[in-house]
Amino acid sequence: MEGEASLSQIAPPTFDGENYDLWAVKMESYLEALDLWEAVEEDYEIPPLPNNPTMAQIKLHKEKKTRKAKARSCLFTGVSSIIFTRIMTLKTPKAIWDYLKEEYAGDERIRGMQVLNLMREFEMQRMKDSETIKEYSDRLLSIANKVRLLGTEFTDSRIVEKILVTVPERYEASITTLENTKDLSKITLAGVLHALQAQEQRRLMRQDHVVEGALPAKHHEVGSSQSSQSKDKGKKKNYPPCEHCGKMGHPPFRCWRRPDAKCNKCNQLGHEAVICKGKFQQHEANANVVEQNEED
Repeated sequence: MEGEASLSQIAPPTFDGENYDLWAVKMESYLEALDLWEAVEEDYEIPPLPNNPTMAQIKLHKEKKTRKAKARSCLFTGVSSIIFTRIMTLKTPKAIWDYLKEEYAGDERIRGMQVLNLMREFEMQRMKDSETIKEYSDRLLSIANKVRLLGTEFTDSRIVEKILVTVPERYEASITTLENTKDLSKITLAGVLHALQAQEQRRLMRQDHVVEGALPAKHHEVGSSQSSQSKDKGKKKNYPPCEHCGKMGHPPFRCWRRPDAKCNKCNQLGHEAVICKGKFQQHEANANVVEQNEED
């Protein structure tokens, strides 16, 4: 009773004029869970109470009357406002159900044409390179279930055959293993999907491993390149002989003997302090003074 009470708080599936077969399956299941489907399916009559009815007769009479009223209310609630205006005058849940089926399910000829179109769509399906096995199988199952909703049998074995024939060549190894180890006429759809998905996962893991293995190599190449560059920086560049001093290993604008260079020791142009003769002469004079002091 608690389960029925909690379910009754859930709104029934709503029919808006599209996908009647899908809605009918959902609504039938909903009414069965509430123990109301009998009122729709059998359309039983509720006889009047006899004179001096017993408590059991009164209770049964009330239950049957309440069940039909609840089923009718669920069907009213489970359709859009536009469809409700077409069924609101119907007094029994059976009459409502039959009207909706006749109006929206179509006759046998129309349903037969729908099945043919769906079967043609199924046969044209091919797995795309960008798809996974799950995505492809879901697409096939969606078509198969539409056919089943229209009352036509559609076995899982047909889906299995379709998958084995139309998947890309990269799954050939798994298919060959299945052919060698199992009877394909008895293998289940779940078995095929699990085998192909396992290969799919192994392939993805190998790809990840290759990418991860390539990264250290790339870093090594970058490190080697940077190391060689630093070594090149340590070496002197091969400049031609300097136009100022005639020596190699430096560009003319860095030459200590360039004409525009000014010595900060003697304030003369034509050289820098590092090669200033005055600097050397001063060092020499200082050295002589030291020698004389030592002799004294």
